[in-house]
Amino acid sequence: MKKAILFFVSLVLITTIITGCSVGTSASKDYDTITIVWYPNESGSDLKGARDEIGSVIEEATGKKVEHQLTTDYSIAIEAIANNKAHLAFMGPIGYVEANQKNAKVLPLVVPTGKSGTLEDAVYHSWLTVNKGEESNYQSGGNYTIDNVQGKRMSFVSNSSTSGFVVPTAGIISHFSKIPQWSKIESEDLLEGGANKFFSEVVFGGSHQGSAVNLLNGTVDISAVCDTCIGNYIELASGEVNKVGAVYKVRQDAAEPFNNLGGKEFVLISVTPVLNSPFAVNTSVLNEEDMNSIISAITSEEVANNEKIFVPKGSEFKGLFPKAGSERFVSVEDSWFNPIRELR
Repeated sequence: MKKAILFFVSLVLITTIITGCSVGTSASKDYDTITIVWYPNESGSDLKGARDEIGSVIEEATGKKVEHQLTTDYSIAIEAIANNKAHLAFMGPIGYVEANQKNAKVLPLVVPTGKSGTLEDAVYHSWLTVNKGEESNYQSGGNYTIDNVQGKRMSFVSNSSTSGFVVPTAGIISHFSKIPQWSKIESEDLLEGGANKFFSEVVFGGSHQGSAVNLLNGTVDISAVCDTCIGNYIELASGEVNKVGAVYKVRQDAAEPFNNLGGKEFVLISVTPVLNSPFAVNTSVLNEEDMNSIISAITSEEVANNEKIFVPKGSEFKGLFPKAGSERFVSVEDSWFNPIRELR
């Protein structure tokens, strides 16, 4: 695992300052409702059933009502959990680290495992993708390379996205810093495009779905996305899952925002493993009894076998966590995210 994370050299965490954004009212330890805040990626209407199923588990475990707070920006979700406006949040590793830095009472609750049912393979994947037909521009000697991403139009997700910004920019910095012209390149240099910039244009999709659409509709040449966030909308057309050179296409029955893009294909030119995303808890507003009840329920065999939470291949249910082996939720310590902190 550390070998995978050590790839992320020159990692710089960028903290976004929110002005005029808030989510709900402050949570309290004297509560009848538990608020869960979700990133934009998981806030779509197509995932309502998946959110509700997790909410039902928490309601049954605690005897309290669950309210789902949906967002349109990563920063709103991070601020909500850090500023005591939510009890729980499902967020990426970088978002968790940012929230924990803002408020040490924000801690990881559980993460989904890999196929093994352990943390050993608890990873998802950060992709750099290009439209089918353009992939030869990113090949040299029959192998894929990111040598030619410089000067292109680029779509990221959010500067608080692990797989949609921090990981791909770390890879780009590691690769291009060996070239004299770009020897001093930093992540801030990849936030904006233009003349004398690394990219000719940079846009942010706001979600992994949005970043993928930016590529497929021709707005950009390259997009950064994660496999799990857009998995419900695509299918493998050729190649191997999560391998460079694999071709994916949008399902004909894909929900918004892919509903008019059925059949569109894209190619993976870079694939990097990333630590799985946690459910985080604000321990200053969720009491210990409820927290322990939630952990006990969500890490149970019943939840591991719940096909609306861990969705088996072939199911028509639109869920958050695919089931390909022994996936389940397990408790995790804050220190599990130290490799990311150490690389700041």
